[in-house]
Amino acid sequence: MAVKSSKAQKKVEYQKKMCRLLEEYSKILIVGTDHVRSKQLQDIRRGVRGHSVVLMGKNTMMKHSLRLYADRTGNMDLLTLVPFIVGKVGLIFTKGDLKEVIEEVSKYKVGGLARAGVVSPIAITIKPGSTGLDPSNTSFFQALNIPTKINKGAVEIVVPVELVKKGEKVGTSEATLLAKLDKKPFSYALVVLFVYQNGSVFSPKALYLTDQDLADNFSGGVSMIVSLSLAISYPTLAVAPHMFVNAYNNVLAVAMATAYSFPQAKKVKEYLKEDESKIAVAMAPVAAAKEED
Repeated sequence: MAVKSSKAQKKVEYQKKMCRLLEEYSKILIVGTDHVRSKQLQDIRRGVRGHSVVLMGKNTMMKHSLRLYADRTGNMDLLTLVPFIVGKVGLIFTKGDLKEVIEEVSKYKVGGLARAGVVSPIAITIKPGSTGLDPSNTSFFQALNIPTKINKGAVEIVVPVELVKKGEKVGTSEATLLAKLDKKPFSYALVVLFVYQNGSVFSPKALYLTDQDLADNFSGGVSMIVSLSLAISYPTLAVAPHMFVNAYNNVLAVAMATAYSFPQAKKVKEYLKEDESKIAVAMAPVAAAKEED
């Protein structure tokens, strides 16, 4: 008969497993596990076997194991993971391509009932048609302001009804109705929240950035620096060309309004004089015609 391990032994075994995985793998995904069932986790483990390992556990155990390993090896970069182990999360240690692993994990989605109190990630709309429920359920629909009629001995919804809006919590009545209708509007899966690689923790969205995205973000940042620097008259490398141009325009404006001049202003003044002469020649016939009238 197998002897059950004590809590202390289980903790030691968990810490050993965590340390072994940290030594073997350099890339880690922090995944959200809300509403993910054990059968679903088993399927994911089988799907990523060979290049990745899924490790679940209490947050305190994961944090404690990370600190122990960091103290023992001196690899303090791993401690950047600790603040992100919050809520219902797990870890996926991987040697594979990060984008491919994320795509593989996201395949394992399971439809689920809308539970009361859960924030709806989508708008839930009930389409018109027969519900298959007997007329005794009419009052239930009326309480939710859903127009119905009785057709062939069953309750029929007359018009489309938005039962729950996106971002709202699912109420008890709404959850009960969806269960009666056997509707499973939500799909649950492991959600990759953060990625750890080379001592840094970042959003998985960073993996999908293109060169154009980086260029656009850089240009946007430079534009913000330029706008701020010009607004507060603070010189920076990015704003230097604009400050020189503005200063030149100010000095040129003074030169145009006064007798003061400098080589560049002299050229502008000559150009303006030529334009004035051309305008005067062009307007001469018009002025003469007015005098004759």
